[in-house]
Amino acid sequence: MADEQEPFADVEVTPDGVSIPELKWRELLFIGALRPDGDAFVRDPTRPLPAFHIPDLFPEGTRFRAQSDGRRVLIRRAK
Repeated sequence: MADEQEPFADVEVTPDGVSIPELKWRELLFIGALRPDGDAFVRDPTRPLPAFHIPDLFPEGTRFRAQSDGRRVLIRRAK
């Protein structure tokens, strides 16, 4: 049996924010957990958010910016 990873176990904390795989970022957008808000993204509290090992990774009312390098997405809080 293959090793099973917890969902979002590969969230990496960086000095600028957090980094997640591109595929998982697209999943968050697809299920509507994060939605565009102008030039940033916000958490939609009416949509399900997959479990994260980091609590409050996407708090309600906080805007986020995302920058992709094709494999991973760096997510930072918008100022």
